[in-house]
Amino acid sequence: MACAADAAVKQLEGIDYRTGEAIQIIWNNGMIDAVKPTEKHREMPIIAPGFVDLQINGFWGIDFNTPPIETSAVHEVTRKLWAQGVTTYYPTVITNAPHTIEEMVRSIAKACGEDALTAASIAGIHVEGPFISPEDGPRGAHSKQFVRPPDFAMFERWQEAAGGLIKLITLSPEWDEAPAFIRDCVRSGVAVSIGHTAASSVQLEAAVEAGASLSTHLGNGAHQMLPRHPNYIWDQLANEKLSATVIADGFHLPTAVLKVMLKAKGNQLFLVSDAVYLSGLEPGEYETHIGGKVVLTEEGRLHLAQDARLLAGSAQMLGRGVEHLVCTETADLRQAWDMASILPASFMGLHARQGLSPGAPADLIAFDWAGNENAPLKIKEVYKQGKRVFDAGL
Repeated sequence: MACAADAAVKQLEGIDYRTGEAIQIIWNNGMIDAVKPTEKHREMPIIAPGFVDLQINGFWGIDFNTPPIETSAVHEVTRKLWAQGVTTYYPTVITNAPHTIEEMVRSIAKACGEDALTAASIAGIHVEGPFISPEDGPRGAHSKQFVRPPDFAMFERWQEAAGGLIKLITLSPEWDEAPAFIRDCVRSGVAVSIGHTAASSVQLEAAVEAGASLSTHLGNGAHQMLPRHPNYIWDQLANEKLSATVIADGFHLPTAVLKVMLKAKGNQLFLVSDAVYLSGLEPGEYETHIGGKVVLTEEGRLHLAQDARLLAGSAQMLGRGVEHLVCTETADLRQAWDMASILPASFMGLHARQGLSPGAPADLIAFDWAGNENAPLKIKEVYKQGKRVFDAGL
């Protein structure tokens, strides 16, 4: 449970997640002033930057896609996420009726106007759809009845309702209107990501030339069967102008696929949770408004009740992704953590990209972890702009 923000704390000592050296971080007015070496002792936690999640659909029973959403619910999700180490995130509004999308982004923006720490934690809104593929498979769980061609005038109405807070949009470039729409979005300061797509190689290349710069949860939201080559996964993986996000919860992508993607993309590969509103809840069977009956297992896998082979979304936070990458020897701790913090922050142009450096926001996590699957990562404290917003000991 997140504790009340603590303005009294001005420093933190622990082990630098990158170097293994003991450091003291000192901050003022929410920004890191200095990082100094200090004496190491046994009880020190590891210190790392807060997680930056570009795609959260909901958490702890609160859904950003079921209207109406009260502003109090946005504040509650934000505070629950602090306890998971998420200090910056992008509430994600998916395919729906145009007026419903407008309503949802307006509510999120209103919440940001009510509370400074909520506003600091929500770096922007991610709109995923409705300009995606209508095909089964690539469309995923998005409702086909609301899928439509890109419409920038419609998007501008959403952006006005959001007070300019929409910073990222996911679409499929298979629509004829896509290149012009992408150019308009990029000119207005909105990053464009390719996802839920059945686009051809030519359409993908045109999207990148128009300014698309990211792939959304690459390898998911796709057909069950694809041609060996060419196909839209290979094309996105090979394009050096595209960064990519992946869901590394151990369920959405095989380890071999994650390793190949990381080798291909390097520092252009980031983690997202893509968490649905059932994340954080107890294991069991749930009735959902999209997939019907679903089951959340003890292991954290969310699947359709009628077919355990079919996933019903993600129910894990970024900490699980870091654990999975390290335990499968896909990445070391520094690399995996950066994929969940500094790299997505850098892509979105956030100050958090500076990590544990003077001038960076004091968005910090103190945690313990033995580095193996039998000892899960344990978050001890979380700081947002230098304020202690979670303490596991309270």
